Amino acid sequence: MSLKRVVVTGLGALTPIGNTVEQYWTSLENGVSGAAPITKFDPAKFKTKFACELKGFNVEDFIDRKEARKMDPFTQYAVVCAEQAVNDAGISKDNVDVDRVGVIWGAGIGGLKTFHDELMGFAAGDGTPRFNPFFIPKMIIDISAGYISMRHGFRGPNFSTVSACASSSNAIVDSFNYIRLGIADIIVTGGSEAAIVESGMGGFNALKALSERNDSPETASRPFDKDRDGFVMGEGAGSLVLEEYEHAKARGAKIYAEVIGGGLSADAYHLTAPHPEGLGAKNVMLNALRDAKIKPEDVDYINVHGTSTPLGDIGEIKAIQHVFGDHAYKLNISSTKSMTGHLLGAAGAIEAIASIMALQKGIIPPTINHFTDDESFDPRLNLTFNKAQKRDVKIAVSNTFGFGGHNCSVILRKVD
Repeated sequence: MSLKRVVVTGLGALTPIGNTVEQYWTSLENGVSGAAPITKFDPAKFKTKFACELKGFNVEDFIDRKEARKMDPFTQYAVVCAEQAVNDAGISKDNVDVDRVGVIWGAGIGGLKTFHDELMGFAAGDGTPRFNPFFIPKMIIDISAGYISMRHGFRGPNFSTVSACASSSNAIVDSFNYIRLGIADIIVTGGSEAAIVESGMGGFNALKALSERNDSPETASRPFDKDRDGFVMGEGAGSLVLEEYEHAKARGAKIYAEVIGGGLSADAYHLTAPHPEGLGAKNVMLNALRDAKIKPEDVDYINVHGTSTPLGDIGEIKAIQHVFGDHAYKLNISSTKSMTGHLLGAAGAIEAIASIMALQKGIIPPTINHFTDDESFDPRLNLTFNKAQKRDVKIAVSNTFGFGGHNCSVILRKVD
């Protein structure tokens, strides 16, 4: 069968460095760090006392207070961010066939604050089970997709994807496939996460996954730097409206980019560590390139997973060099996690948006916080250190990898 073309017609971003796409992109272009001391709880006894929190966000500016109390923050972020993208795309239940508009949303953890608060409340009591009647619907990951559909009346495919830090990239690839197969005309996709709570920070500290650079939070996320010591926790959401190309043209929609391929793979290696030779990362990029029917030398920019962990950064770069060969030295490569921190299940969505804006603006966002070269990385690679670089970007790849060995790559193309 003939597959349909899929384009991006709406964007929304709620990030530690900007609460709109415009604010987010300006901060990326200027190399702004979103890391700062934690304000959501007292972190004095924690190994890591900082994170990339949302700033200046008041949910009651967007959602009625009574309704917002029924949602965990990860769902609040999803609803607000998705509404940005829906409004940007100019769609509503009055001008599209809502039976052919779906929502596929990703999260790696979901309602962690709700779970934490309810269990802490129970433990502090006398053993009598007094739980919030909204405990379960606030906690479950799929509720974000449900809320978005109910808010807008969209009755097409509706579910959530869970693959740790690859969750929202998986949501984008699933949405891409449903549209190109003709199952839906439009899908609101993306991901959200809100894990900056005591149990979230404590759990990742116990894994030794987080940076402990408490004396300099703003420089703690330093992908590819010799002194990197772990990732910085982030929170927020990213949303994209994916639409069948002819459908978008017929309604006169603006088009940001075309999704031309998606790749999936598994490391099949370790619970939390990446394959040391980047085998899963290599396979996922090869799968994505095959799906897009392009050659490695067609790619201009890779927005890497690049979390700032000692092992993860090395494996991904090895994979890029294997897949792209000599062309790896002609690519721009950057990790925007150096600015946003790691939004876990929402990372893929906001990084796909960064890739789309690079296509639109002809600017590569930098990998900030590079101070000391690491001999593990070939100095001929352009890792776009510290300052944005101008480049005509026609094709970009966005990589995300998750605990459990889940890998996903999304390939985006500039549309004239």
